[in-house]
This record gives sequence, structure tokens and C-alpha cells, in this order.
Amino acid sequence: MSRKYKFNDQQKLYFVSFATVYWLDVFTRNEYRNIMLDSFRYCQAEKGLEIYAWCLMPSHVHLIMGTVGEPMQDILRDMKKYTSKRLTAAIEANPQESRREWMLWMMARAGKKNPNNEKMQFWQQHNQPIELNTPEKLRQRLNYLHNNPVVAGFVEKPEDWLYSSAVDYCTNRKGLIDLIYIE
Repeated sequence: MSRKYKFNDQQKLYFVSFATVYWLDVFTRNEYRNIMLDSFRYCQAEKGLEIYAWCLMPSHVHLIMGTVGEPMQDILRDMKKYTSKRLTAAIEANPQESRREWMLWMMARAGKKNPNNEKMQFWQQHNQPIELNTPEKLRQRLNYLHNNPVVAGFVEKPEDWLYSSAVDYCTNRKGLIDLIYIE
């Protein structure tokens, strides 16, 4: 992994993105989204994950994160490992998942190409953490993260995307995940 894409300072905030293999649109069903949201909450409560902003898109996740506990790379590694198992099992067990066979085939295909996997691969390997070491970088990434559903054409305003912290930043309503707010 490049030196550019490491968590060099655990005291800083980082912007992180990670995506499903082949950009599979997995997070279109509530049961899959809820697995991811529950994992965020668990990591906050048990591993010291601090979430400053987040957005769950159909095929990927954006976070602005920090830590008061375990190192960020360990939190992400464990989160990705846990959710990949839970999400794969949920897809396998879901009789209403019309894309089940195709998604499992794609994950198996990705797994065969990666010598680090035994069978299936759910997430792409990289996280590409970007240290948010200036107010401009922080503001740019926060805007990018919240505007991602707008640019994708899913909603007209960032705060209309339920699976994001934009509602917390743009309205008086509380979103789905507890946040530490960026001033």
C-alpha cells in the first residue's frame, strides 16, 4: 500500500471511502443497509470510532472519521471483515433477492482473483484514507460526501438522503447515526 494511503496520525480526522467489488449496488435493501448502520454503531460503542460525517450509497461508503480507541486501520479492517460476512450471508439467505445468484457469482469471481481470500470477496481491498489536515480539505470532503446522492441523481437536496449525515448538518433533525459535529 502506498504511503499516501495510510493513517499516519491517529489524532487527525480522515476521509475514507470503500466500495463493494465491481461496485455492486448492494445497499438498495433496508436489511443490507441496517447491517452497515449497526456495524457503525457497534464500532462507535466498542472500538472508539468517531464519526463526524457519513454517507451510505448503493455501492459504497464515505466516512469522515477519527478514533478515541483502536487505531483507525484496525477499526476499518474489522468492520469490513464483519460486514462482508454478514452481508454475504444476508444475500445468500434472502429469498426476495432477485439478483442473489449474480451478486454471489460476482463476489466469488472477485474472491478467486484475490489470493488473500478463501472464497468470496465483498469489499474492494483499498480504503484510501485522506488526512483532513486543513479546513479547506475538511470542508471540501464534507461537501463531497453530502452531495454524493445529489450528484448521483437520487435526491435534489443532500438532507433528503436518509442514509447520510446531511440531515444532521442541514436541518434540526437527528439522523440515523450519532455524530461528533464539525464546526
